Amino acid sequence: MAPDFTEATMATAQSFRSDGHGSLARVGVALSHGFTGSPVSLRSWSESLANEGYAVNMPLLAGHGTTWQDLSRTPWTNWYRDFEAAYLELSARCDTVFVAGLSMGGALALRVAANHPVAGVAVVNPGLTFSDGRAKYSGLLRHMLKSVPAIGDDIKAPGITEGAYLRTPVAAVHELSKLFADTIAQLPRVVAPTIVFRSTVDHVVPESSMTALRAGIGAKEFEVVPLGNSYHVATMDNDAAQIFSQSSDFFRRHARAV
Repeated sequence: MAPDFTEATMATAQSFRSDGHGSLARVGVALSHGFTGSPVSLRSWSESLANEGYAVNMPLLAGHGTTWQDLSRTPWTNWYRDFEAAYLELSARCDTVFVAGLSMGGALALRVAANHPVAGVAVVNPGLTFSDGRAKYSGLLRHMLKSVPAIGDDIKAPGITEGAYLRTPVAAVHELSKLFADTIAQLPRVVAPTIVFRSTVDHVVPESSMTALRAGIGAKEFEVVPLGNSYHVATMDNDAAQIFSQSSDFFRRHARAV
């Protein structure tokens, strides 16, 4: 079965890793892309951090970067396994490690922070709940409906694509619901400083995700940065430079504090 990506997109849909250099070489950042997406959406953020000198590890999560049919056969624990492995790889060679993510990647970052001594968390439009009420029935619907149209490229800036799947497998939505529930239950254990970049207009992740995050997180330092000129995939949108700059400032500040 042919991949759902064009040849040009495949070049940036692969994992990204940097050893780091200079004074930041032993400060690591593990980054996770979102559901049905790929490292395309975080490529520029990862490269920006690597250029500054951070050690970076951004994996391609299981079931992603190929076909939606592959994703339909992938349990959520495999997504978490892949991102946790990226964190552990950095922790083996760095003094300080942060976790970051977009959308579902935000949930994965929060779950790693609940289970490991991360130095801080930086997430963009993190997903913890669904905007579509039908998602709660995905466990039943997956037996009758293989896929539904995807909500991809929620980007305000014209002419930009994140290269997400063109279909969303319903079985994978059911897995995503399990990841969300598990992560929400573990939020009180997330005590590391946390910064959230939140688009004021997001057609994918509802505000109820932020409500759940605020209500559950155990971190004493919790900051929400509004993004007024971007939609869901803000890391590729008009406010991307702000995310890159402010997240780097956050990492530098807390790397010194550790």
